[in-house]
Amino acid sequence: MASKLLRAVVLGPPGSGKGTVCERIARSFGLQHLSSGQFLRESLGGADAQGGAAGGLQLWSCVMGGFDSILAASLPPVPAPFRCGACTGFPRTLGQAKALDGICELDLVISLNIPFETLKDRLSARWVHPASGRVYNMDFNPPNIRGIDDLTGEPLVQREDDRPEAVAARLRKYKDAAKPVIELYKSRGILYSFSGTETNKIWPYVYTLLSSKIPPIVPEEEH
Repeated sequence: MASKLLRAVVLGPPGSGKGTVCERIARSFGLQHLSSGQFLRESLGGADAQGGAAGGLQLWSCVMGGFDSILAASLPPVPAPFRCGACTGFPRTLGQAKALDGICELDLVISLNIPFETLKDRLSARWVHPASGRVYNMDFNPPNIRGIDDLTGEPLVQREDDRPEAVAARLRKYKDAAKPVIELYKSRGILYSFSGTETNKIWPYVYTLLSSKIPPIVPEEEH
Protein backbone atom coordinates (compact mmCIF):
# COMPACT_ATOMS: atom_id res chain seq x y z
CA MET A 1 0.00 0.00 0.00
CA ALA A 2 1.30 3.44 -0.86
CA SER A 3 2.27 5.51 2.13
CA LYS A 4 0.47 8.70 3.01
CA LEU A 5 2.08 11.50 4.98
CA LEU A 6 -0.02 13.70 7.27
CA ARG A 7 1.62 16.68 8.96
CA ALA A 8 -0.34 18.63 11.55
CA VAL A 9 0.24 21.45 14.01
CA VAL A 10 -1.67 22.14 17.24
CA LEU A 11 -1.75 25.84 18.14
CA GLY A 12 -2.97 27.41 21.36
CA PRO A 13 -2.03 29.88 24.07
CA PRO A 14 -0.07 28.81 27.15
CA GLY A 15 -2.25 26.58 29.31
CA SER A 16 -4.66 25.68 26.49
CA GLY A 17 -3.93 21.95 26.71
CA LYS A 18 -2.26 21.67 23.30
CA GLY A 19 0.37 19.29 24.67
CA THR A 20 -2.33 16.98 26.04
CA VAL A 21 -4.27 17.12 22.77
CA CYS A 22 -1.13 16.39 20.74
CA GLU A 23 -0.26 13.41 22.95
CA ARG A 24 -3.77 12.02 22.48
CA ILE A 25 -3.54 12.52 18.72
CA ALA A 26 -0.21 10.71 18.64
CA ARG A 27 -1.55 7.80 20.68
CA SER A 28 -4.87 7.52 18.82
CA PHE A 29 -3.58 7.81 15.28
CA GLY A 30 0.00 6.57 15.41
CA LEU A 31 1.49 10.00 14.84
CA GLN A 32 4.89 11.11 16.04
CA HIS A 33 4.62 13.96 18.54
CA LEU A 34 7.21 16.66 17.85
CA SER A 35 7.61 19.15 20.69
CA SER A 36 9.64 22.32 20.33
CA GLY A 37 9.88 22.45 24.13
CA GLN A 38 11.46 18.99 24.19
CA PHE A 39 14.04 20.02 21.57
CA LEU A 40 14.96 23.04 23.69
CA ARG A 41 15.20 21.04 26.91
CA GLU A 42 17.48 18.50 25.25
CA SER A 43 19.69 21.19 23.73
CA LEU A 44 19.97 22.95 27.09
CA GLY A 45 20.60 19.77 29.06
CA GLY A 46 17.30 20.01 30.93
CA ALA A 47 17.06 23.79 31.30
CA ASP A 48 13.68 25.46 31.29
CA ALA A 49 12.32 25.64 27.75
CA GLN A 50 10.60 28.95 28.36
CA GLY A 51 13.82 30.57 29.45
CA GLY A 52 15.76 28.90 26.68
CA ALA A 53 13.34 30.08 24.02
CA ALA A 54 14.68 33.59 24.48
CA GLY A 55 18.22 32.44 23.81
CA GLY A 56 18.31 33.66 20.22
CA LEU A 57 19.63 32.32 16.95
CA GLN A 58 21.50 29.28 18.26
CA LEU A 59 18.43 27.75 19.91
CA TRP A 60 16.18 28.77 17.01
CA SER A 61 18.52 26.91 14.66
CA CYS A 62 18.45 23.90 16.98
CA VAL A 63 14.65 23.75 16.89
CA MET A 64 14.55 24.12 13.11
CA GLY A 65 17.26 21.49 12.72
CA GLY A 66 15.44 19.13 15.07
CA PHE A 67 12.17 19.44 13.18
CA ASP A 68 13.97 19.07 9.84
CA SER A 69 15.76 15.84 10.83
CA ILE A 70 12.72 14.23 12.47
CA LEU A 71 10.43 15.06 9.54
CA ALA A 72 12.98 13.80 7.05
CA ALA A 73 13.27 10.54 8.97
CA SER A 74 9.50 10.02 8.68
CA LEU A 75 9.58 9.87 4.90
CA PRO A 76 9.74 6.69 2.74
CA PRO A 77 11.40 4.24 2.05
CA VAL A 78 10.41 2.92 5.51
CA PRO A 79 7.27 0.86 4.74
CA ALA A 80 4.02 1.81 6.44
CA PRO A 81 0.48 2.54 5.29
CA PHE A 82 0.39 5.94 6.99
CA ARG A 83 3.20 8.29 8.03
CA CYS A 84 2.25 11.07 10.36
CA GLY A 85 3.72 13.84 12.44
CA ALA A 86 2.09 16.33 14.79
CA CYS A 87 3.96 19.16 16.46
CA THR A 88 3.04 21.40 19.35
CA GLY A 89 4.45 24.70 20.61
CA PHE A 90 5.55 25.63 17.09
CA PRO A 91 5.21 27.82 15.10
CA ARG A 92 4.61 30.70 17.50
CA THR A 93 5.24 33.61 15.12
CA LEU A 94 4.71 34.40 11.44
CA GLY A 95 8.46 34.15 10.87
CA GLN A 96 8.51 30.65 12.34
CA ALA A 97 5.50 29.65 10.23
CA LYS A 98 7.25 30.77 7.05
CA ALA A 99 10.43 28.96 8.10
CA LEU A 100 8.37 25.81 8.66
CA ASP A 101 7.12 26.15 5.07
CA GLY A 102 10.69 25.49 3.99
CA ILE A 103 10.67 22.14 5.80
CA CYS A 104 7.23 20.76 5.00
CA GLU A 105 3.74 21.53 3.76
CA LEU A 106 1.16 21.19 6.52
CA ASP A 107 -2.04 19.25 5.92
CA LEU A 108 -4.01 20.74 8.79
CA VAL A 109 -3.68 23.12 11.72
CA ILE A 110 -5.72 22.75 14.91
CA SER A 111 -6.28 25.93 16.93
CA LEU A 112 -7.48 25.73 20.54
CA ASN A 113 -9.52 28.71 21.76
CA ILE A 114 -9.78 28.80 25.55
CA PRO A 115 -11.34 31.67 27.60
CA PHE A 116 -8.89 34.05 29.26
CA GLU A 117 -10.09 33.33 32.82
CA THR A 118 -9.69 29.58 32.29
CA LEU A 119 -6.14 30.05 31.02
CA LYS A 120 -5.26 32.35 33.90
CA ASP A 121 -6.48 29.82 36.46
CA ARG A 122 -4.69 26.90 34.76
CA LEU A 123 -1.36 28.68 34.46
CA SER A 124 -1.39 30.03 38.00
CA ALA A 125 -1.90 26.50 39.35
CA ARG A 126 0.74 24.91 37.09
CA TRP A 127 4.02 23.43 38.37
CA VAL A 128 6.61 21.62 36.27
CA HIS A 129 9.48 19.16 36.52
CA PRO A 130 12.25 21.16 34.77
CA ALA A 131 14.33 18.26 33.45
CA SER A 132 11.49 16.41 31.71
CA GLY A 133 8.92 19.15 31.15
CA ARG A 134 6.22 17.13 32.97
CA VAL A 135 3.40 19.45 33.94
CA TYR A 136 1.15 19.22 37.00
CA ASN A 137 -1.88 21.30 37.86
CA MET A 138 -2.62 21.67 41.55
CA ASP A 139 -6.38 21.85 40.86
CA PHE A 140 -7.04 18.84 38.61
CA ASN A 141 -3.74 16.98 38.05
CA PRO A 142 -1.69 17.32 41.26
CA PRO A 143 1.42 15.26 42.04
CA ASN A 144 1.09 12.40 44.52
CA ILE A 145 3.22 14.39 46.96
CA ARG A 146 2.85 18.15 46.84
CA GLY A 147 5.84 19.82 45.20
CA ILE A 148 7.47 16.51 44.16
CA ASP A 149 7.64 14.88 40.70
CA ASP A 150 5.85 11.51 40.67
CA LEU A 151 8.52 9.68 38.65
CA THR A 152 11.82 11.05 39.89
CA GLY A 153 11.07 12.39 43.36
CA GLU A 154 12.74 15.66 42.35
CA PRO A 155 11.26 19.05 43.29
CA LEU A 156 8.76 20.82 41.06
CA VAL A 157 9.02 24.51 40.24
CA GLN A 158 6.64 27.22 39.15
CA ARG A 159 7.96 29.15 36.19
CA GLU A 160 8.25 32.88 36.62
CA ASP A 161 5.85 33.46 33.73
CA ASP A 162 3.25 31.14 35.31
CA ARG A 163 3.01 33.33 38.39
CA PRO A 164 -0.34 35.17 38.55
CA GLU A 165 1.19 38.62 38.05
CA ALA A 166 2.91 37.52 34.82
CA VAL A 167 0.12 35.49 33.22
CA ALA A 168 -1.94 38.36 31.76
CA ALA A 169 1.07 39.89 29.97
CA ARG A 170 2.12 36.47 28.70
CA LEU A 171 -1.31 35.76 27.20
CA ARG A 172 -1.45 39.19 25.52
CA LYS A 173 1.96 38.57 23.99
CA TYR A 174 0.85 35.21 22.63
CA LYS A 175 -2.35 36.68 21.15
CA ASP A 176 -0.44 39.40 19.30
CA ALA A 177 2.16 36.98 17.90
CA ALA A 178 -0.32 34.22 17.01
CA LYS A 179 -2.89 36.32 15.18
CA PRO A 180 -0.99 36.53 11.85
CA VAL A 181 -0.07 32.83 12.11
CA ILE A 182 -3.73 31.87 12.50
CA GLU A 183 -4.75 34.18 9.64
CA LEU A 184 -2.09 32.61 7.41
CA TYR A 185 -3.35 29.08 7.93
CA LYS A 186 -6.98 30.22 7.70
CA SER A 187 -6.28 31.75 4.30
CA ARG A 188 -4.86 28.40 3.15
CA GLY A 189 -8.03 26.57 4.19
CA ILE A 190 -6.28 24.22 6.61
CA LEU A 191 -7.22 25.84 9.94
CA TYR A 192 -9.71 24.09 12.25
CA SER A 193 -10.66 25.93 15.46
CA PHE A 194 -12.09 24.35 18.61
CA SER A 195 -13.41 26.30 21.60
CA GLY A 196 -14.12 25.24 25.17
CA THR A 197 -12.94 25.22 28.75
CA GLU A 198 -12.11 21.51 29.13
CA THR A 199 -9.78 19.36 27.05
CA ASN A 200 -11.99 16.31 27.56
CA LYS A 201 -14.91 18.13 25.92
CA ILE A 202 -12.82 19.47 23.01
CA TRP A 203 -11.10 16.15 22.32
CA PRO A 204 -14.07 14.29 20.70
CA TYR A 205 -14.28 16.96 18.00
CA VAL A 206 -10.55 16.80 17.35
CA TYR A 207 -10.78 13.00 17.19
CA THR A 208 -13.62 13.19 14.64
CA LEU A 209 -11.64 15.62 12.49
CA LEU A 210 -8.54 13.42 12.44
CA SER A 211 -10.64 10.32 11.82
CA SER A 212 -11.80 11.91 8.56
CA LYS A 213 -8.16 12.15 7.46
CA ILE A 214 -6.59 8.90 8.70
CA PRO A 215 -7.92 5.76 10.41
CA PRO A 216 -7.50 5.72 14.22
CA ILE A 217 -5.61 2.93 15.92
CA VAL A 218 -7.17 3.57 19.34
CA PRO A 219 -10.95 4.01 19.86
CA GLU A 220 -12.06 7.40 21.18
CA GLU A 221 -13.69 5.89 24.28
CA GLU A 222 -10.30 4.68 25.54
CA HIS A 223 -9.49 8.29 26.42
